[in-house]
Amino acid sequence: MSLLSKLQVGKQSAPRRCMIHGVQGVGKSTFGASARKPVFIQTEDGLGEIDCVRFPLSQSFAEVMAALAELASQEHDFETVVVDSLDWLERLIWQEVCTAENVSNIEKIGFQKGYTYALNFWRKFLDALDVLRRHRGMAVILIAHTKIEKFQTPEDSAFDRFTPRLHKLAASVVMEWCDEVFFATYSTTTDPKKVKNITSPERVMRTCEGPTHVAKNRLGMPYELPLEWAAYDYYARLAHTDPCSDSTSVKSPSSPETDTQPSQ
Repeated sequence: MSLLSKLQVGKQSAPRRCMIHGVQGVGKSTFGASARKPVFIQTEDGLGEIDCVRFPLSQSFAEVMAALAELASQEHDFETVVVDSLDWLERLIWQEVCTAENVSNIEKIGFQKGYTYALNFWRKFLDALDVLRRHRGMAVILIAHTKIEKFQTPEDSAFDRFTPRLHKLAASVVMEWCDEVFFATYSTTTDPKKVKNITSPERVMRTCEGPTHVAKNRLGMPYELPLEWAAYDYYARLAHTDPCSDSTSVKSPSSPETDTQPSQ
């Protein structure tokens, strides 16, 4: 059979893969808990106040992979796997690297060599998530804390921006794998650090890269949306809705912005 006979045409719907990074306490885990039938794989102990289904706290990379293997092989009705969080998972991966190389610290392996070696474990982790997407139809949400780093563009001077709190090599691999990367923050008009007497700041997610943060999307989403799974799910469904069909079955999010930005 020739390769030409296997050509694929048009859009192909598949469960989404997203990363969400942001300041602490903004609601990243709550976003994950609001997804369709989620189950959490927790690498940090921070879900005690959130009503969700979760595996026991993972103490090693092997335990994370075992949880993913259970979801792939056992019967269940979960539709979304949420990993909370990536930066604590990275510590478990570094422990695995140190054990394999018989060193006490990943820096002792050699300049950047330990972090490069760690990419093998990151790829095993992402491959296991791909199995859940392809064979179990599960969406993936990866949660990360954020950090501020200097960024230099060829056309402008250096400036600070928010990026996932991961080593740059790991961050590059994971963000490339994801369909969407969101930055969770507060609306500039209700940020409690900037506006006094705000009792309920508006939590939002930015979907396109800007000078202050790393983000991307492949759905032509507005630059800023409410920090809600429903808002994300609306645009994911809309992207694969037949324009000739009845689009009223796709429920609109509560308050999306009307101006769209090109997908990153």
